[in-house]
Amino acid sequence: MANAMASGPQPVPLDPTRRTAAVRIPFPARFSPHAERARRHTLQWLQETGLLRGEAETAEYDALRLERLMAYFYPDATGSDLELASDFNAWFFIFDDQFDGRLGMQPQAIERVVDTLVRTMTADDAPQAPDRYGPPLVQGFRDIWRRATVGAPDGWRRRFRTHWHAYMAAHQGEAHHRNADRLPSLEQFLEVRRNSIGVQPCLDFTERCGGYTLPDELHDSFPLRELREITGEVVIFVNDIVSLVKELASGDVNNSVVVLREEKGCTLEESVEHIADLANARTVRFTELAAALPRMLSGRRVLPQVRGHIEHYVEGMGHLMAGNLAWSLATSRYDETGTAAVSGGRQRPWAHLTAATGSPAEGGARNASTP
Repeated sequence: MANAMASGPQPVPLDPTRRTAAVRIPFPARFSPHAERARRHTLQWLQETGLLRGEAETAEYDALRLERLMAYFYPDATGSDLELASDFNAWFFIFDDQFDGRLGMQPQAIERVVDTLVRTMTADDAPQAPDRYGPPLVQGFRDIWRRATVGAPDGWRRRFRTHWHAYMAAHQGEAHHRNADRLPSLEQFLEVRRNSIGVQPCLDFTERCGGYTLPDELHDSFPLRELREITGEVVIFVNDIVSLVKELASGDVNNSVVVLREEKGCTLEESVEHIADLANARTVRFTELAAALPRMLSGRRVLPQVRGHIEHYVEGMGHLMAGNLAWSLATSRYDETGTAAVSGGRQRPWAHLTAATGSPAEGGARNASTP
């Protein structure tokens, strides 16, 4: 399948979101009472940084209700922490939308964008001069990094930086998949997608909201490492089911349902069912590992306070899995409106911000492809 993305839209099946009923997420979807406060804050922040411009653009973004995803992810976060989470989630999605067009086919251009952004992540608490006139993507990310890391322990800041860098750089891998002569295997796809889904920095923020930093020797060891991988893959599989129609409409191939259909030679409906089964198998494994975790920690003589932090962290993984499903079925990003916004060569009105960082993103005015 040479240049799969460039081959254009593919036939759209019956709405596959109904298949998410087969996905069993055995964790409660709790919701923060500060969601509306976070929404208002983030809309103002996006306008101040220049990531959104004008009433029509802001209204299109607001209809996605992205702050509600963070309200599910961090139901116990303080109001100010949820505001920050809502800001970085807005940046996540706006950054992701930059790659729906020509830029998404250009790994070298993506590398230049990533390098520019990575340089904003300082290794210490040194204050950075405000840059009200910098490119909006850079200005917005610099502000998120500064607010998230001020006063943070060195170990957490290092981990946060590593995960952000991996998230950004993974978009190069997705560009390679779009340009390849054939689709990757499911495992090759997941090697890239585990980073581009953005779950790792979201789990770092679970620590920040809880006011602790897990010791590296525990964070990086079994079973927390496997629990994080499961969390990421469950989020991937649910996201790929609910976004399938939208991604078929835009001609993208970075979707596990599409990849598995090619690998198995089955129908899209059969592939959706199989991806749902994979998600369920992973949540079963997650519950088994989580149930055995207290005994493991006791055997390692982990201090009670640290055991409490780990309990909060694992609970946070459940919030991500349950919240992602709940939000995905409610947001307009994946309904008919969201599909229309990226059909027929259209892109979101904020999808050309990388031009300001020096990448050869699709030219023309920012709003040239507003649906």
